[in-house]
Amino acid sequence: MNWSNTALTAANHEPVSVLVTAIGGAGYGEQILKALRLAGGYRIVGADSSRDCANFARVDHAVTLPKASDPNYVDALLDVAYAFGVDAVFSGCEPELKVVSDQRERLERAGFLAPLNPKSVIDTCMDKRATAQFLDAAGFPHPRSVELSSLDDLDRVDWFPVVVKPAVGGGGSVDCHIAQTPRELRYLAELLDLGNRSMLVQEYVGRPEDEYTVGVLHDLDGDFLNSIAVRRELGGALNAKLRVPNRTGRADLGEDLVISSGFSHGYIGPYPEVTGPCERLAAALGVKGAVNIQCRLVDGVVQVFEINPRLSGTTSLRAMVGYNEPDVLLRRHVLGETVSPRFAYRSARIHRSLVENFVPEEPALNWTWAELKSMFVFLASMTPAQCVL
Repeated sequence: MNWSNTALTAANHEPVSVLVTAIGGAGYGEQILKALRLAGGYRIVGADSSRDCANFARVDHAVTLPKASDPNYVDALLDVAYAFGVDAVFSGCEPELKVVSDQRERLERAGFLAPLNPKSVIDTCMDKRATAQFLDAAGFPHPRSVELSSLDDLDRVDWFPVVVKPAVGGGGSVDCHIAQTPRELRYLAELLDLGNRSMLVQEYVGRPEDEYTVGVLHDLDGDFLNSIAVRRELGGALNAKLRVPNRTGRADLGEDLVISSGFSHGYIGPYPEVTGPCERLAAALGVKGAVNIQCRLVDGVVQVFEINPRLSGTTSLRAMVGYNEPDVLLRRHVLGETVSPRFAYRSARIHRSLVENFVPEEPALNWTWAELKSMFVFLASMTPAQCVL
């Protein structure tokens, strides 16, 4: 079927079973869950490391998993996938994404679709040093950046203002700060324990009103499907992680210097002036799946400051306008449907707000992984005659 003029819904097929992890904590796992619910027609197994996950009330089956740092994490993930007969597994947070990426062969051998980018793409994008090196080598504009590993390195930074962030990881603007002077940079270096861990110092560029989060979607064979952008509105406390008055004297940066939070909202549409360069970047990177590119448009030039090799924290917003990335990937690779490149979607302005969830004393949890494992052990111990009885 040609999707160019058809709404992307999943209502007319037998339910595909999907395991979505890390659905609590307002991360992108929750966004995947929301997008699949908007599509309709999916049987969703939702997993989280917390028994108190409010989103357990929004899935068909709920289960707790160990944290990604647990050596049994992948075993647990496979046990849950087997127990509920899922067709595909979406990792909903970066620590789990990294672990699953490293052991993806186990999921593939077991027959589960894991819509992941190639390991090389994930490793490059989750390391901000490697990201900067890739952008340099491929000739894509980006803010100046330097990795610091000790206080002695601070003299290497002679341009301000700068954004200070972890060199590895740190999605959703975790541990990101702004320094407008060498003194502020030294204070942050001491605060962030520079020396025991490295950090990346990146030039602060552009104005907050020119910041975009851009999604580029390829299928898992690497064929381009579509792109979309959210022009962020960073005026509220929910959407800006950090806002400080601009004391640099540089009017080109605006009145305030702003670092966005992981809760993006704003104007959604094609924005070819930013999606075009990002499409070329995704192709050069070798994307197979979804990639999310953070950038600012500075004097007509896209300046990329971060690449997330995964689905976005704006996945459900995009799905609301007909650009439903999880649904498209499942249709393409589980149902075997044809998805035409540049399928139609709407443009819109979408705003987010906080939503309160009533959490009952008895949570909506169906199973813990430990309970499922005990059941497997019990069933394995039974004789064929006992199974018949």
